[in-house]
Amino acid sequence: MLGCVIHGAGELRVAELPVPEPAPGQALVAVRYGGVCGSDLHYWRHGGVGDFRLREPMVLGHEVVGTVVAYGAGAGGPAPGTAVAVHPATPCARCPECGAGRANVCRDTRYLGSAARFPHVQGGFAGQVAVPAGQLRPLPDGLGLRRAALAEPLAVALHAVRRAGDVSGRHVLVTGAGPIGCLVVAAAKAAGAARVTATDLLPEALAYAAVAGADTLVRADDPDDTGWPADVDMAVEASGAAAGLDTCLRLVRRGGVVVQLGMLPPGPSPFPGNLLVSREIELRGAFRFDTEFDDALHLLAARAEFDGLISAVVPVREAEAAFTLAADRSRSCKVLLEFGN
Repeated sequence: MLGCVIHGAGELRVAELPVPEPAPGQALVAVRYGGVCGSDLHYWRHGGVGDFRLREPMVLGHEVVGTVVAYGAGAGGPAPGTAVAVHPATPCARCPECGAGRANVCRDTRYLGSAARFPHVQGGFAGQVAVPAGQLRPLPDGLGLRRAALAEPLAVALHAVRRAGDVSGRHVLVTGAGPIGCLVVAAAKAAGAARVTATDLLPEALAYAAVAGADTLVRADDPDDTGWPADVDMAVEASGAAAGLDTCLRLVRRGGVVVQLGMLPPGPSPFPGNLLVSREIELRGAFRFDTEFDDALHLLAARAEFDGLISAVVPVREAEAAFTLAADRSRSCKVLLEFGN
């Protein structure tokens, strides 16, 4: 079977990999689609993401869907042939964070395609993948595998919106209209936001934000754009740039909430910290997700407009072209790799 293996910055290889044998407690899944995530692009471009650096070759990918093939000893779940999405996280269920119901920040979690620990956790960009059976989620009625491939990034967006608090009837600002930012727009609208403003440097990215439901679009490099808001209740920073965080802190109202979702570059990041004090702004982090994965599947099943965020589906043999396309936000939003039939 074919898989996408990253060996270092700029060293993405499509290679023949052995078909895994499901261990006790595991399920074997035939992968159909895998979404190229911003973290996959960081591993490809820079050899790491945030503070997580590659130390050995690693199969990429954590946004994967497919069909059940078989189970290892003692494992069970959806019948073979069932279409499923794979929750990529395996929290330890023992640490204080897990005990407090915050498994998404588990101190000893395993996450598909992540270099956060060593040996690295191999990912799901392969023809077949063995995962803990408890991570399988059968697709709701009416949801096909192609759209279901958005479940993982949509779960990230749903978690970020929940970290902001009750957005019902509020004005939400989203800085960065990449795939995650667009899904934050959709998540905020689904949660009842009265108005969502999206900012980005690229008009093509803002067009995707409009597909996701943004009410107002602003060019981030145009201070004279008439869409700049003055009544933001909550803001979600999804660009991963210090300038985006600066914008959120300056535009959110006094006593408002800013959620930092985008992964900032390694090392110190400047930001107008005095505004946190003088305006009593709450700055919160948002990392991955937990039960929002199941909510994402149901939201995807209910709304066909999410299909408009999928820019291209590329065969795995052309993975480098898919990564190049995904990295060019003037030409794409979400790019999927296709494995098999």
